[in-house]
This record gives sequence, C-alpha cells and structure tokens, in this order.
Amino acid sequence: MIPVSRYGSGRKLEDAVSEGRNALWRENAAGLAARLARRELSAREAVEAHLARIAAKEPELSAFITVAADEALARADALDAAPAPVGPLHGVPVAVKDLTDTAGIRTTYGSALYADQVPSTSDIAVARIEAAGGIVIGKTNTPEFGFGAVCRNRLYGPTCNPADPVLTSGGSSGGSAVAVAVGMAPLAHGTDFGGSVRVPASFCGVASIRPTPGLIPAPGRALGWDTLATHGVLARDTQDCALLLSAMAGSDLRDPTSLFGDRDDGSESRLGATADFGAAVVSQAVRERFAQAVDRLERVVGPVARRHPDCGDAMATFRTLRAAQTRHAFGPMLAKHGADLTDTIRWNIEAGAGISADAYLEAQAARTALYRRFVALFEDIDVLAAPACGVLPWPNAEGEVTEIDGRPLETILDYLGVTAIVTLVGFPVLTLPVGGPARGDGLPFGIQLIARPGEERRLIRLGRLLEREAGFVHHWLES
Repeated sequence: MIPVSRYGSGRKLEDAVSEGRNALWRENAAGLAARLARRELSAREAVEAHLARIAAKEPELSAFITVAADEALARADALDAAPAPVGPLHGVPVAVKDLTDTAGIRTTYGSALYADQVPSTSDIAVARIEAAGGIVIGKTNTPEFGFGAVCRNRLYGPTCNPADPVLTSGGSSGGSAVAVAVGMAPLAHGTDFGGSVRVPASFCGVASIRPTPGLIPAPGRALGWDTLATHGVLARDTQDCALLLSAMAGSDLRDPTSLFGDRDDGSESRLGATADFGAAVVSQAVRERFAQAVDRLERVVGPVARRHPDCGDAMATFRTLRAAQTRHAFGPMLAKHGADLTDTIRWNIEAGAGISADAYLEAQAARTALYRRFVALFEDIDVLAAPACGVLPWPNAEGEVTEIDGRPLETILDYLGVTAIVTLVGFPVLTLPVGGPARGDGLPFGIQLIARPGEERRLIRLGRLLEREAGFVHHWLES
C-alpha cells in the first residue's frame, strides 16, 4: 500500500514556497528561534523556507514519509497571530520520526499495516515540542517499527546518505538525520534503542543526543520500567540539540523511570577513550578514524586515558533483552500479519521465541553487573569517547551488515556493538561529527561522548568546547 500523497491534501507544496527565503534553511535553530522571538521573521516565512528546501532535496534523499505542509503552515499562521512568543521553539520547524504519534498527521511506524493511520492524540514528546512553540513540518522515514540497519520500508523505500545517495543514512532515525544534515529542518526528533540516533548522526555528519532514559518521559509505553529505548534529538550542533532536548525533557509521574533534576556539577571533564569496549566488532577504517579523533581531542582537553570496563558478555545480554522485548511487543502481529511484514522485522520477532524466564532474568542480572562496572570506571573519568558505529556507511542495496573486514557477524545486530553496550547501561550520549568529505577525509564519521546518568549538561558543555576548539562540527556538503 503506497500513500497517495506524502504532501497532504489541499494546496500543492510548490504553492507553499516563498521566493527569496531559501537562505533561512542554513540557520541553526537557536539563531532562528531568536529572530522569531524578536518578530524579525514570521513563523510562516520559516516554514516556507524549509518546505522549499524539502521540495528541492526530498526527491533525491527520501527523508520524509509525510510532509505536513498544510498543517505546518496553519500552525505557523496561528503562532504569528499570537500576541507574544509561546515558548523557546516559537515558529521553529521540527521533523518528527514516524514511529511517534502526531495528532492530525499521518503516523505509519514505517509499516504498510498503518499506512493510513492518523492519530487523535500526540505522544508526550511531540506535545511538548508544540507546547514550546515548535512546528511539526513532517514525519521522517524509518524502517518498519524501527528495526533495520538500512532506513527503508515497504511504504517508501530507502533514505539516502547526503554524502553519496548510493549509501545508507543509517537507521533507524535515518530520515531525521538527513533532514537536519541538508537543511530540510533545523531540528529533528528521533528514537534510540541500540544506536538509532547515534548511527545516523555519525553517517550523516550531524550531532545527536541519546539522553539518560527517563529524562524525556514515555508514559504510554507498555513496559513502564523499560530503559533500553528512549526519545532522542538530532541537529547540526550541540546548542541546537540542547534546545530541543530542553523542550522535551521533564518529569512525568506516569512514567516510573522519569528523572528529576540534573547532576552536572560544572567541573572540567576527565576523558577516557575506547575503540571497541573490548567486545564490539569494529572495522579497521573506523579504528583509524577514531584514533585520529582522539588525537584531536587530546589537543583540546589534554591526556585521554585508554580505558573501558569489562564488556565481554554485553552483546549476548543485549541480544537476549532486545529479542524478548521485541517478541512481547510484536509477537501477536507476526501471527496475524506475518506475510505483510519485512524480513527484518520478522527476524527480530522470531529471535525472541523460546527465551525462558530464567534466561531473561540472567540477562537482567548481567546488565546490572555491567552497569556497576561502568559506574566504577567513571570514578576516574567523567566522559568516555567511543566510535558511533562499528562501520562506515555502506550501500543501501547491500541491506543488513553480515560481516566486517571479512569477519562474519554472529547476528545482524553486531555491527551496533559500540552503541548497544551503552544502551544497556543507560548512560547519556552526545554524538558529534568529527570528519567527512567536506574536510577531505572520507565518509562522514562521528564519535560518542558518554557521561554519567543525568549529566547531559556536562556533555553539552564539552560538545560546545569541541565544536569550537577541535572542529567537531557539521559541514554543508553542497549548497
């Protein structure tokens, strides 16, 4: 089932485009928000400029499943009519990953089973974006239900990497990463289980934050104490990531994992680094790029300790917990609609068959022990650097990653080792771009900066320092 129109009914997208506004898509969100708050610029002008950019880039890159042109323009007009700015995101366009419900805007979860679904209520993350004045400009592409290394589905095909459209954008927040990378939106929402904001950020040369689980509440999820999955943010710089994160963050008693307060004490950060946590499969190309990034880090922050906790059982633990949760969430769907699901989602559901209660609880115990080993490591450091993916971007046509440097992987999840390990312990992560074709050093590549739970502000301070002093910044690939 293919949507009739991804641009909504009513006026054509071209009718929403205002000539002479295109330069606005290059502005960062913080600067755009400041101009909108001062009324130097209307929300309609901001939306029109980004709709024009979408019209120019979407045919090549396929970042959006639905472009909400009519809805965004109506919201912009309402904000322009308001007597005062309604919040810190007043009039700023925001792209939302299509796994997340948006009232009145189609939400497909990347699945043909939900191709025509229009929710009546929004997820709390979206509601908070809108309460802060943000304008949902569209729903970004995702693999079916967020499962898959390549950001594609039966509804809409693959999202392409702006550095080379033959290559993957990464998954599963690939549409969001591409949208901010090329200026289709200054801010984008994503979700992250095993690396779904971090990998696309690395592959597309942008910044992202996977926050401490509970910082952005999820009161509607079936497994209330689940801390493996979380909302996240993508933008072109750390300041903009912080802006969107602050709009979505905040406690909610309906979420038992909801966090209260911030633990950052304002001190300087002691850094450590690991290329693989002693357990993840990482390509030689990534190891070389990461070593270069650590050299640049040391020029700014001083010596960086090469350390990691014992993570020997981490990937087996991650596979068990992920498979059990996937089976619980989607098992009935497999029985009912198996023929309509992609091979990737079927594999993920079937992987959870036969996991016993003992095996699940043993994995939870192993996860607890891993968390405590991370806590012990962070007695001596404040931030740990690691690659944001075990491989560099590969062609969309190749599908899932089955080997690295000729070494067969045990499962299609194992290329995510460097991100999945961090997911298990729930430490917050800032991903920064450290190179790419615009710098003359190959494909886009990013690093993770990992801090203690609740220390997002430490990461934001460090990120802004590294953007300024180490050149860890987004580069436009073309005009």
